[in-house]
Amino acid sequence: MIVPLDLTDDDTAKAVHRIAAQSYAVEAELIGSTTIPGLHESVDDIRRLPLRWLGGYVDHDLVAFVGYAKVDGVLDIDRLCVAPSHFRLGFARRLVEQVLAEGGPAIVSTGAANAPAIALYEGLGFRLVDTVVVEGGLRIAQFGHPGSI
Repeated sequence: MIVPLDLTDDDTAKAVHRIAAQSYAVEAELIGSTTIPGLHESVDDIRRLPLRWLGGYVDHDLVAFVGYAKVDGVLDIDRLCVAPSHFRLGFARRLVEQVLAEGGPAIVSTGAANAPAIALYEGLGFRLVDTVVVEGGLRIAQFGHPGSI
């Protein structure tokens, strides 16, 4: 089940933080870098992000989430995390599809060496727009999607 999340709720915010820490730890290993900003955030840091949140639940437990914003008509997918216990079960795909259903073009970024995320985004119609190197030498792949699916 995918539903909007309210991060003013302490339990929800803590669950998002826990899943983010677990998911970003796996990504850090995949890309060989711990400079992923989300890996070092507190619950309060996450709450302050100007994002809308959707979560995927199994038996009343949050197992995945996406945080995004619509900026100048473009859907900016800022966070997409799945608990490692629920990898490859379709949660990330369903969350991104839900965001894309709002209509309009979309953008997303991930570590350039994060093959599972890249496969997901390309499978949903995103195309590589650019690769940039950010602080700490981390290579980031930026993807764009033309519009609704």
